[in-house]
Amino acid sequence: MKIVLQRVSRAMVDVRDETVGEIADGLVLLLAIGVGDDEKKADKMIEKILKLKIFSDGVDSDSFMQKSVVDVGGAVLVVSQFTLYGDTDKGTKPSFTQSAPPDQARELYEYFVKKMREIGVRTETGEFGEHMELNLVNDGPVTLILEN
Repeated sequence: MKIVLQRVSRAMVDVRDETVGEIADGLVLLLAIGVGDDEKKADKMIEKILKLKIFSDGVDSDSFMQKSVVDVGGAVLVVSQFTLYGDTDKGTKPSFTQSAPPDQARELYEYFVKKMREIGVRTETGEFGEHMELNLVNDGPVTLILEN
């Protein structure tokens, strides 16, 4: 599982010129499901994301990166992104052999989103397998790459 995590002041994802997910302060997660990923890995990744101290409380300069998305009441926008597993080592056309098959990836993606919502984090999404346009304002900028 690979995730590009970005702290944002706002973000939205459109499919066919229609906004399907939108958040204000929070996180955008570009989520790739790989071969061999499972619910246990998803649970571990969710726990890590929700505990990451990457927000300020805005009180003073000493508060830089002292709060989690949960601490600040932020939202999460999860967008499927199988291309994170693109292998460009050989040739000029990426290989995606490390990406999970679409049916398996969709199932784990949906599990990931469901778990985030069950925990109580406002979670918006794109549409799995669709061409999407993502607009965001990266706050900081803060961008992290997570893998397990």
